[in-house]
Amino acid sequence: MQTPMSPAILQSFLKADLAELSGKLYQFAADLYPICRSITGNGIRQTLKEIQKRIPLEIHEVPSGTDVFDWTIPKEWNVRDAYIKDSTGKRIVDFQANSLHLESYSVPVQKTLSLAELQPHLHSIPDRSDWIPYRTTYYKDDWGFCLSHNQRKALPDSQYEVCIDSTLIDGHLTYGECYLAGSCEDEVLISVHVCHPSLANDNLSGLTVAAALAELANQSDRRYSYRFLFIPGTIGAISWLAINRDRTSKIHNGLVLTCVGDRGGFHYKKSRQGDANIDRAMAHVLRHCGESSEVLDFSPYGYDERQYCSPGFNLPIGCLMRSVWGTFPEYHTSADNLDFIDPDQLVRSLRLCIQAFDVIERNQTYVNRYPYCEPQLGKRNLYRSSGGEAIDEQIHARLWVLNLCDGRHSLLEIAERSGLPFSTLRTAADMLEAAGLLQALPAKDSGDHRKGSI
Repeated sequence: MQTPMSPAILQSFLKADLAELSGKLYQFAADLYPICRSITGNGIRQTLKEIQKRIPLEIHEVPSGTDVFDWTIPKEWNVRDAYIKDSTGKRIVDFQANSLHLESYSVPVQKTLSLAELQPHLHSIPDRSDWIPYRTTYYKDDWGFCLSHNQRKALPDSQYEVCIDSTLIDGHLTYGECYLAGSCEDEVLISVHVCHPSLANDNLSGLTVAAALAELANQSDRRYSYRFLFIPGTIGAISWLAINRDRTSKIHNGLVLTCVGDRGGFHYKKSRQGDANIDRAMAHVLRHCGESSEVLDFSPYGYDERQYCSPGFNLPIGCLMRSVWGTFPEYHTSADNLDFIDPDQLVRSLRLCIQAFDVIERNQTYVNRYPYCEPQLGKRNLYRSSGGEAIDEQIHARLWVLNLCDGRHSLLEIAERSGLPFSTLRTAADMLEAAGLLQALPAKDSGDHRKGSI
């Protein structure tokens, strides 16, 4: 009989120096921040090679022109330099100073334009006049520059030299995949996008937490197998699903991680299933995490959970965020910089993920071997020695476990019904099993008896 593993991943995390770990998480984000990433190109390769130094990451290349469901892998884009010079030859918008200045996937340009001719190719944010926006033109041949609105308003009516030294050629889409085999083949999928340049929260926070989670999982015993995907947004998830369509039936739980480094409260967006184990595990740990949090219903827009939860796959994969994408002013602007993320928030986000996976790893269903009335706990040293006192949480947990362990309720279900932390109930179950009062069901029967169960 296969029983759940000990809480190895959580223990590895708790043994770490959290102050040191938070600093390492932040520094990794800082190291990756200057790299110009897009949905294809050398920026993604460089980023994946840095991740590869930490975890056993396999790098895959999908050729341009490959059909992936209703999409086609685009040409590969790389850029060496880009700028706008004024009439004196001074660079007034410079890709080398900030990669956000160039609209991602801009075609090559070398020309001189009047201000009127240049304006349609400029992007700014009128109500955030000091910030540079992030813009893309992935699937349309075009070009553009991004700058602050104050700078744009100050441009004199003059001639401007425009240079975009980029290439758009048949090449590859690149993504990274780290597979960590567990004691069973059922998988947990963790997916993050790696396609944004110089955006700390909406890109690097999820990437950083996922890489650290993979490091900890790689050092620990695991019940489940874990698959980490570091992919370009949308087209990367679509590509992986098209290539690995036959493997998706093994995915039993999953998370998309993004925007987990800012100072906002947690938000968890449910999977399309709505009651999958990951949905319930995340709701449970959020309820007990000590921070403000909100559980959101599934919607068909957002990040790559839209692809994993598309009707043909309907995978049990949710999305964990702090501030929700598109709702904070800094989103997709130069204000989403390294000052916008916080080392402590990164490590707390990592802890929350580990706690959720700890619930999934150690969830179990038992049968009470003494189902007719309460067994006498006192003679087994599982009850208080004197009567009349209010019972403590540990005894409370033992009574809940004994009452609901009828072969139909898992520990997670008992946690939901009792309001007690899963870890407390797991401790109670371990003690009761050791005393001969519980019998664990085989793994294939030990999940919740509902859709999306383990």
